[in-house]
Amino acid sequence: MKVVLAYSGGLDTSTILLLLRKMYNAEVITVTVDVGQEEELEGVEERAYKLGAVKHYTIDAKKEFAEKYIAPAIKANGLYEDAYPLGTALARPLIAAKVAEIAIKEGADAVAHGCTSKGNDQVRFELTLKALLPEDIEIIAPVRKHMLTRKQSIELLRKYGYDVPSTHSKYSIDENLWTRSIEGGVIDDPAAEPPEDAFAWTVDPSKAPDTPLSLEIGFEKGVPVSINGEKMDLVKLIETLNRLVGFHGYGRIDHIENRVVGLKSREVYEAPAALTLIAAHRDLEKMVLTPRELRFKRLADTVWTDLVYSGLWVEPLRIHLQKFIDSVNEYVTGTVKLKVYKGSLTITGRWSPYSSYSKEVIDYNEGWYPSDEEARGFITLHGLHSLASIKARGLSNLL
Repeated sequence: MKVVLAYSGGLDTSTILLLLRKMYNAEVITVTVDVGQEEELEGVEERAYKLGAVKHYTIDAKKEFAEKYIAPAIKANGLYEDAYPLGTALARPLIAAKVAEIAIKEGADAVAHGCTSKGNDQVRFELTLKALLPEDIEIIAPVRKHMLTRKQSIELLRKYGYDVPSTHSKYSIDENLWTRSIEGGVIDDPAAEPPEDAFAWTVDPSKAPDTPLSLEIGFEKGVPVSINGEKMDLVKLIETLNRLVGFHGYGRIDHIENRVVGLKSREVYEAPAALTLIAAHRDLEKMVLTPRELRFKRLADTVWTDLVYSGLWVEPLRIHLQKFIDSVNEYVTGTVKLKVYKGSLTITGRWSPYSSYSKEVIDYNEGWYPSDEEARGFITLHGLHSLASIKARGLSNLL
């Protein structure tokens, strides 16, 4: 039996590699997809071979992740439940697609992943795999099937004489270019403040620099393309903002999240670049879009975000909504100025060649004013339906 394993090199997937060999007598091909998890990639290939993999692939997918997954999320102002920037949710379908590609190339009998039965990622992985794999390739989830705990995984590795991966810690970390997710330990208590040692991308806001960070983000058709006038590709731009903004203490998220599987979970994330870029993009949209475009797009953004979070990257509606969102972003070009100070972000200015804002019209001293007659006519027509209904229903006493 030949199995292709989505391999992070961490505790769970290292245990799975061992189990596939011992329990399934499988030849295991490991696939590690680089979506920006820098530290987690150290020694991954060497670890895979030590655990018995017959072949290993490391695929650099950072550029594809940024351009085909993160850029659409920016255009859609993708914040699940107004908080989570979809980091893991965006990465999983890409990782699954790469695993499927290798499975087909290698003529595998099965693919395997390390998701549990409690999490969202099992849905994200398997729906994408089902969409891309032929039906005769099986999907195996050993952690879910055998209900493995982290403690049992450690015991299994030690039983067979293998070291526990150095990436193992008291927290469960999932990191990519867009977000760093932190779970486990004291964080599972929703009333407890996350310990400072849980954070790696962001400085404690109270210890951040006393001088604010000033930034100007440039956008073209809804996609960020520059910082303070310097053009850069999206990967570098995100990495730069994660470093700069995180150093000033901005980018921490702590919220109660509704999972796909019907559970509420306390989630802690770090996402300096993601929160910065979505805030800037949303502000620029207000400068450019008509009120009707803006309000309808909010609905589209919410549905798009919910679909991606719930593992439905393969859903046709997500694809249709993406086309609408791309179309609306055609004129979201310009710059947004902001300041970051001790864990807070403030938008301080914006400009666009497609702006419908007019200083000449809005100025209260010298700007254009409707005449009294025009204002009265507008007010009457604007409230005609409401006033007629209130009077016809006798509801004036409720006002």
